[in-house]
Amino acid sequence: MDDPGAGAHDPSPDTEHPADGDRGLGQGATAFMGLGLSIGVTLAVLVGGGVLVDGWLHWSPYGLLVGLALGVLMAVVLVVGTVKKYL
Repeated sequence: MDDPGAGAHDPSPDTEHPADGDRGLGQGATAFMGLGLSIGVTLAVLVGGGVLVDGWLHWSPYGLLVGLALGVLMAVVLVVGTVKKYL
């Protein structure tokens, strides 16, 4: 016996569900949003550490500049590592 409601909840793949791998933002977009967060946290920690070193050792502005340079270097490393996964 056929169940009349068996196919009622199966939407057509063409109209309601995108192809597999195309749902939502996708892995790439999620990875790059995480990358942006990682860059922000890395820069904040290293620049903040540089400012603390400036205050502690009275090296202003050298601690800030070293922290900023290390933060930018780490950001580049993070970007290269993430982009390599998608090439």
